Amino acid sequence: MEEEFHELTDRVRAELRSPQDLVAYERLLGLARKNTPAGREELARMLVAVERPLWAREIAAFILGCVGDKRAFETLVLLLNYRDPVRCATAAHALGRLGDPRTARAAAALATNPLRTAYALHPVRLLAELRAPQSVPALIATLERLLTPHNPYWRVALACVEGLGALGDRRAVPTLTAAVGHPRLAAAAAASLARLGVHEEVGAGAGPQVGADAGPQARANAGPQVKEDAPDGAGDGRGDVGRGQGPERGEGPGGGSGSGSGVSGRR
Repeated sequence: MEEEFHELTDRVRAELRSPQDLVAYERLLGLARKNTPAGREELARMLVAVERPLWAREIAAFILGCVGDKRAFETLVLLLNYRDPVRCATAAHALGRLGDPRTARAAAALATNPLRTAYALHPVRLLAELRAPQSVPALIATLERLLTPHNPYWRVALACVEGLGALGDRRAVPTLTAAVGHPRLAAAAAASLARLGVHEEVGAGAGPQVGADAGPQARANAGPQVKEDAPDGAGDGRGDVGRGQGPERGEGPGGGSGSGSGVSGRR
């Protein structure tokens, strides 16, 4: 937690706008250093207090999440679905340490929501880290949806490919095999298939050849490079709003919702 916490507090310090903000900020850092039951109670109250700035709730939720206090869950999920990828990454780190069984369901709901693809990178990575029952089906479903030509969210697709290889579940073989045909995904898909015991070769002008008895080293030729024809919303947090896939702009976290997932937000 130490390195991530310092990165968070350094970033938040740049957002402070008044002497009162600085006092509140220093108070939060003091509570984090003490890590007492009374301090955690104060942090939990901050999550539901009216008119608290987002940065204060983010610090409080991060501290509570990293020590396994489940009262941080709702705020962290909202931040995981936020338009700013830096806040998404911070929330994913804390959720990975929270130990709440609702986390995987919430991450799966965000990753598979086609209206939130621009913000799906960190939910996808979190699913791979959690290794939950929901992880493989959600990553397969998300990757299948993104295997279309010129898809602007190829970084999300790449995270799915890498996550499925790390999870080592052979249910992913057909989808990973299809991913080999996409130049940006080919090398990672071949490497993930190799981790699953499947050999994948991509030759120039030839389709993939799959064999379960192949050796441990998979070779992948990604083929000709394609032009960067569209921005990747997952990489910069902006999304492809013009195509109707990003959220409406607003002051707080955007929201999709999943049944039983605790995912919510303002539209």
